[in-house]
Amino acid sequence: MFTGIVEIIGTVLEYQELDVSASGGNGVSLTITDASKILSDVHIGDSIAINGTCLTVTEFTNNDFKVGIAPETLKKTNLGSLKKGSKVNLERAMTGETRFGGHMVQGHVDTVAEIVSSVPEGNAIVYTFKLRDPEFIKYVVHKGFICVDGTSLTVTNVNDDAAEFSIMMIKHTQENVVLPLKKLGDFVNIEVDLAGKLIEKQVQVALDNEINSDNSPLINLITRIVQKVVKEQLA
Repeated sequence: MFTGIVEIIGTVLEYQELDVSASGGNGVSLTITDASKILSDVHIGDSIAINGTCLTVTEFTNNDFKVGIAPETLKKTNLGSLKKGSKVNLERAMTGETRFGGHMVQGHVDTVAEIVSSVPEGNAIVYTFKLRDPEFIKYVVHKGFICVDGTSLTVTNVNDDAAEFSIMMIKHTQENVVLPLKKLGDFVNIEVDLAGKLIEKQVQVALDNEINSDNSPLINLITRIVQKVVKEQLA
């Protein structure tokens, strides 16, 4: 788990596509440098979020670390567009002693979104994004949490019909994350708030159980309503 508070910006040192005979299948081996600040306590197998994507450390030095990226992850995220020199947001997995300044982030990217607007407002910037997969807009709510390239942000506007949402990024955040380095048309990783998906699942299961039970409160209520309507029509 992560907090969505980016610790440092790293740099892609090597992006190597692997063939099917290599370790990791036909995914990618990614080496990140300029990462010494977060490697003092690292171990093989630890999780580090790169642009909000939880990945496993397979090798490391004092300044660099390497991860493998599976084909499924490349499909869901913007990591496939990285190249040598690309800047990325980095955050270590949280510990029991971590100050919780963002929101609960899994590092499991749901989809990507295109940057469609960037408008200065004072020393802040209002960004608007369009989801590649519009079905995820139902989890995006006004004043709710959203994770953009691993950065915990607050939703300021939602357009359900266009599958678009906006956030406002303050000056401090601009100086410590990669989003201001991107341009219109670029894609960012999106992880919606887990709470919405959990609530939807619970409601769906509860409704299914009610519908599949002949004597459930829901079925009894529907039966009474139908009986009342029929009685009124026959009167």
